[in-house]
Amino acid sequence: MSSNATTPSYKQLKEEFVSNLSGGPVSEIAHVCAVAPVVALLWSVLQARQSFFKPYTILGFSVDFLLNVGALLLSVTLYSSAPLLLNVLLLTAAAFVYALPPNVSSRKRKPKPKLPPNAQSKTAAASGPLGVLSIKPFLTHYRGNMLIVTCICILAVDFRLFPRRFAKVETWGTSLMDMGVGSFVFSAGVVAARPVLKERAENRTTPLAYRLLTSMRHSLPLLALGIVRLLSVKGLDYAEHVTEYGVHWNFFFTLGFLPPFVALFQSALKVIPSYAGLALLLGVLYQLVLESTDLKAYILASPRTDLLSMNREGIFSFIGYLAIFLSGQDTGMMVLPRSLNPRSTSSAGAQRTTLLLTMAVWSFVWTALYYFCSDYTYGAGLTVSRRLANLPYMLWVVASNSVLLSAFCLVDTIFFPAFYNAQEARAEKEAYDTATSRILRAYNRNGLAIFLLANLLTGLVNMTVPTLDVGRAATMGILVAYMAILTATAVGLDVYNISIKL
Repeated sequence: MSSNATTPSYKQLKEEFVSNLSGGPVSEIAHVCAVAPVVALLWSVLQARQSFFKPYTILGFSVDFLLNVGALLLSVTLYSSAPLLLNVLLLTAAAFVYALPPNVSSRKRKPKPKLPPNAQSKTAAASGPLGVLSIKPFLTHYRGNMLIVTCICILAVDFRLFPRRFAKVETWGTSLMDMGVGSFVFSAGVVAARPVLKERAENRTTPLAYRLLTSMRHSLPLLALGIVRLLSVKGLDYAEHVTEYGVHWNFFFTLGFLPPFVALFQSALKVIPSYAGLALLLGVLYQLVLESTDLKAYILASPRTDLLSMNREGIFSFIGYLAIFLSGQDTGMMVLPRSLNPRSTSSAGAQRTTLLLTMAVWSFVWTALYYFCSDYTYGAGLTVSRRLANLPYMLWVVASNSVLLSAFCLVDTIFFPAFYNAQEARAEKEAYDTATSRILRAYNRNGLAIFLLANLLTGLVNMTVPTLDVGRAATMGILVAYMAILTATAVGLDVYNISIKL
C-alpha cells in the first residue's frame, strides 16, 4: 500500500517531464532556427541551377521531404547538440551542387503549341495585369518552415530524445518551443496585413462594427477548437502543464481572441500611424505595469481561487501576444505589397534590393531593442518570460523572426529574380511556383487545418505509446511516420485543390 502511495502515476511523470525547465542559450536557439534558411538555400541551388524539382517527380518529392522536413527534424533530435555542424553539412552540399555545371537543357523553352481561340481567351484572362499585393516566395518558405517545426516539436517534446532545454521554460528563460509559440503568432500577424493593404489600395475605410463582425467570424472556429481541446484534455485525463496557460486556457483561445482585439486597435492607428509603434507602446506599458504593481506576483504566485486566477497566465500573456501579432502585421505591411513605394519608377531589381535592405534595417532595430532591454551591463537587464509574454519575450520573438525573414528574402533575391521581374500575372505565378517548394506551399495553403491534425495525432500517440520509455530509433521512426502523414495530407489536399478555411 505504501509503495503505491509514493510511486507517481505515469500522468504525473509526464507532467514532471515538461515542468520546471529553464531553457537554453539564445545563441543555440538561433543556430537551430538558422537550419531553415540554410535548407532554403540548398533547395534553391538545386532548383535554380539544376531545375531539380521541375517537373515534380517522386524523386523530387522525396528530396523535398528530406530537406524541408527531414533536416528540421534532425535539428531538434539527432543533431540537437550540434546544429552548427548540420548547417555546415547543408552549406557544403549547396556549394557542391552550385559547383556542378548548370542544367542548361531544362532552361531552353520549348515552343508552345498553338491554342484554340477559346483557350487563348482564357489564357489572356489569366495573364492579366499584376495586382497590388503579391505572395512572395520567401514568405511561403518562412511560414511553411515555421509550421513544420511547430508540428515536429509538439510531438517530439514528449520523447526523451528531444532536449529538455528546447521545451517550454517554467517561468524565466528562452527555449526553442517558446520561440515557436511566438513565431506562430507573429506569422499570423504578417498574413493579417493583407486585408488592411487591400482596403488602403481601394481607398476605403471599413466601419469598426463591420471589422469586429468580420473578426468574430475568424475567431469563432478557433475558440471552438479551444473548447474542444479543453473538454478532451479534461475528459481523457490527459497530462497537462497548468502553469503554461492556466487551468482552462490553451493556445487556441489566445489565437481566437486576437482578431477582435486587432480590429479594435486598428482605430488607434489614427493616433499612432504604425503597427510597430503600437506594438512597442503596448509592450512597454504592459512591462511597466508588471514592474510597478503586484501584477507579476499575482500571475506567478497567487492561489487559483476563481476563473481569473485559474487562467491568469493565458489571460495576461495575451497582451504580449497581441503586441507580437501587431509587430507581425507591421512586417506584413512591408513585405506583402509588390513595391515599398508604389509610385516609384525604379526597376524591379532596385525595388527588390530596397525591400531586402529595409528588412535588414528593421531586423537590426528589433535586435538592438531586444539587446538593450535584456542586457545586464548596457541595458535594462530584464529576463525573457514566455509565461508572462513580457517585453523582452516580445522583442526576442520579433527580432528573431525579422532576421529569419530577411535571410529567406536574401536567398530569393539571389536565386529567383524572375519572380520580381515578372510583368504580368501568369508569368509571376509560374515564377512563384518555380521558386517555392511544393511541400511548403501545401503547408501554407491549409496551415491551421494541418496544425489541428498535428494536435490530434500528438494526442493519439500520447494515448497509445508510453513516450517516456521509447528508445532513439523508435522515436525517430514515430516522428518520421507522423511527419510523413502530415505532409502527405497537406500535399494531397493541394493536389486536389482543396482549401480548408478555419
